[in-house]
Amino acid sequence: MDVPIAANVLGTIGAVCWSVQLIPQIIVNYRRHNTEGLQPSMMLLWATAGVPLGVYNIVEEFNVALRIQPQILTFLSLVTWAQCFYYGKKRSLMACITAVVPLLITLGGIEVGLIYALQAAKDRDIQWPIILMAVLSACLLAAGVLRHYWDIYVHHTVRGISFIFIAIDAAGDLFSLVSVLFEPSIDILGMVIYGTELVLWIGIMVCGGVFNFLPWITEKLKKDEREEPVSLHEMPSSTSVFRTASQSVVRRVPHQ
Repeated sequence: MDVPIAANVLGTIGAVCWSVQLIPQIIVNYRRHNTEGLQPSMMLLWATAGVPLGVYNIVEEFNVALRIQPQILTFLSLVTWAQCFYYGKKRSLMACITAVVPLLITLGGIEVGLIYALQAAKDRDIQWPIILMAVLSACLLAAGVLRHYWDIYVHHTVRGISFIFIAIDAAGDLFSLVSVLFEPSIDILGMVIYGTELVLWIGIMVCGGVFNFLPWITEKLKKDEREEPVSLHEMPSSTSVFRTASQSVVRRVPHQ
């Protein structure tokens, strides 16, 4: 289905979602000065996944929004990864910057090199390198989310991760997935990349409902049942409230 306008609009919406997806998580980390429960390995895996995903989207000539999308993913993932070290490992700000900047430059250089290499392979009708990029990006994105599944299994709760971030990211995956359907030819690998992560996020949201929301509702209902109904204090009798004049007069005994 070749509908360029729909592909660009949906891809842009997906890119916007991915542009802001990690911002709620970054804000939550900043406000609580804590990243407990948030997996640094997930952020590093996502930052790395942005490289093959960016290569794939650019070489396959997806719409502009989908080409920019992976670059934003890598950058925000590294910012969040730095927060894990700053708040979780108590590293200095300079140490975090020193770790992030060289890694960002290295990943960018690798992506540029792979784009030229895979473009040359595509011109020679060699398909396996681009397929490898698609599979690698899907695996890295999935591995990042699966890291939280293990944490959920261990602690029986969804912790450290913003549900707003999850919802926005899932929306970004959904819009990006649909935008691929409106490209000149349906790209199965592109659908697998976005569809895999979308399914995993839905699973996280279900776990949040089971381990976080339902216990909260149950506890709230029990708390309401334990609360005693408000009782009215017994009002004083009318004789103690409204005194007659005779009751208010103090009798004095006359002096002899």
